[in-house]
Amino acid sequence: MANLKKVVTIAGSDTSGGAGIQADLKTFQERGVYGMNVLTVIVTMDKNWNHKVFPIDMNTIKEQAQTVFEGIGVDGVKTGMLPTVEIIEYAGSLLKKCDSSVIKVVDPVMVCKGTDEVLFPENTIAMQKHLLPYATAVTPNLFEAAQLAGVAPIHSLDDLKEAAKKIYDLGPKNVVIKGGKALSDKISIDVVYNGKDFEIFESEKINTPYTHGAGCTFAASLTAELTKGKSVTEAMNITKKCITDALKESFKLNEYVGPVYHKAFSLK
Repeated sequence: MANLKKVVTIAGSDTSGGAGIQADLKTFQERGVYGMNVLTVIVTMDKNWNHKVFPIDMNTIKEQAQTVFEGIGVDGVKTGMLPTVEIIEYAGSLLKKCDSSVIKVVDPVMVCKGTDEVLFPENTIAMQKHLLPYATAVTPNLFEAAQLAGVAPIHSLDDLKEAAKKIYDLGPKNVVIKGGKALSDKISIDVVYNGKDFEIFESEKINTPYTHGAGCTFAASLTAELTKGKSVTEAMNITKKCITDALKESFKLNEYVGPVYHKAFSLK
């Protein structure tokens, strides 16, 4: 396995196991890359599914990063939940130090599934300044895209394209907006903008309430495929199929949430 690519996720732990680093590492395994992690925060839920967020102290984060970046080396990096400005700035410094050949995917997580409260508005500003300029791709959902672009809520494809242009101006090489099922009653739509052209990716809409971790899984799959040398178009086509298959096999954990099923997409 000498050619096995090494990918690290800098993200939070979802105690329920469906999102965050748990989803990332499951996805990396299924997509044929070696997964590592730098844990930034632990997210817990009570019996009524109210979330609590426990950031990891900076010394522990730095020790983890040293283990991975200096002790092993990386071919790809994915960021997820970064709960404080200080952690965002540090993650940005890690991306900045990476060799230009390293794939860097920023998934700008702003809320937990089942909650509507943005972690902190200043985090968005920090992402714009410290993460996006170094990103091979940034993968916001519609809410996150509107926040990063500083525009009104996105309700149409035209709105999405306008937001993508504004986000691109912040520095990422590719803007991948996960429109999902919100833009259409019949299909799931995602859009890629590379500064010149828009590319639209469509798949069947899967009507299921169990979508916990779909965004993390999407970004992790994209990271894995780009790190293996796929083009953005190739990586998106693979990822769209992966997510569709995983959503088809999603299942219920409790009355509040259920994960996508990562074993539904493998290398077969």
